[in-house]
Amino acid sequence: MTPPSRDALEARLHYPLGDALPPSGGAIGVAPGVKWVRMTLPFALDHINLWLLRDRLDGREGWTVVDTCIARDEAKAQWEQIFEHELDGLPVLRVIVTHMHPDHIGLAQWLCERWSTAEHDCRLWISGMDYHMARIGSRSTTGFGGDGAAAFFRANGLLDADALEKIRARAGYYPGLVPGVPAQFRRLMDGQVVDIGGHGWRCIAGYGHAPEHMALHCEALGVLISGDMVLPRISTNVSVYDVEPESDPLALFLDSLQRYLPLPHDTLVLPSHGKPFTGLHERIRQLQEHHDERLAEVMAACTERPHSAWEMIPVLFPRPLDLHQSTFALGESVAHLHRLWFQGGLQRRTGDDGVHRFQPRD
Repeated sequence: MTPPSRDALEARLHYPLGDALPPSGGAIGVAPGVKWVRMTLPFALDHINLWLLRDRLDGREGWTVVDTCIARDEAKAQWEQIFEHELDGLPVLRVIVTHMHPDHIGLAQWLCERWSTAEHDCRLWISGMDYHMARIGSRSTTGFGGDGAAAFFRANGLLDADALEKIRARAGYYPGLVPGVPAQFRRLMDGQVVDIGGHGWRCIAGYGHAPEHMALHCEALGVLISGDMVLPRISTNVSVYDVEPESDPLALFLDSLQRYLPLPHDTLVLPSHGKPFTGLHERIRQLQEHHDERLAEVMAACTERPHSAWEMIPVLFPRPLDLHQSTFALGESVAHLHRLWFQGGLQRRTGDDGVHRFQPRD
């Protein structure tokens, strides 16, 4: 039986705003005191959604920003337009970041410095794990390039010398997008309720995509800021990285999805990519089925012959990919192989060439 197409799956969701998108440098209201900002990204995933929440903090009226975009002049210019036209003359009081990936935290330091005064520090609010990983990443090559990443990719089947050299040379990838992280932060924790503008927003921790992703649910408004944990059209990237080479992030991600099931069916989901939608439970079911199908494909391929993660990419991503896309695809391939390895369905053998290959357990 042929699985439904992406368009068919998306048709099962509802987009209350239709095809409306925020203008460049502007915003659209999506709920009382909640505005949607959309900024462009210079990647295949070409945009990110950011959120403005009307707030009152320490007796001051203003706004909370949720996520920031990567550090680039174009994004700063868009933010300046938003400050002029969308804040009603009020300041940004704090910056909440859902997780440490560059498109979410890249401009956090700039925003916090831009809006801090002698009377009030515009503070970064983020999970402790993601804060520290971002600090490390902005000062090193962790997880995204350099010798460690090249060695990890080679062990998982990427043998092309030119490609490996390009990965080694990508040592400045994360610091180039996140040049700095604020020296101080306020920790977000699972279950914590943050008062934003008189409404309680409950933090929901998620794992597998980032170290400790924080989504925010406001029961009173019926809104979930889902970050990257639940996206309407694409599946969230779930990858193994060189800093934790024997991890099982897919198990963590699938378990994390269960945390959203108690939310009401009519919850308005505000994702980091795509458009605001309702149909949260349907989308969670789709994501679970998607990964079940991918795991079945991986198991079938490894049953035919042992596969490295690099050899698994065409099975999971049957379309042309450039090297940048392939590095993300490899991380996902390792994640699916590891899920079956940790479950006991596959075993990992390292060949004389130093490459890990997976085959059914004897």
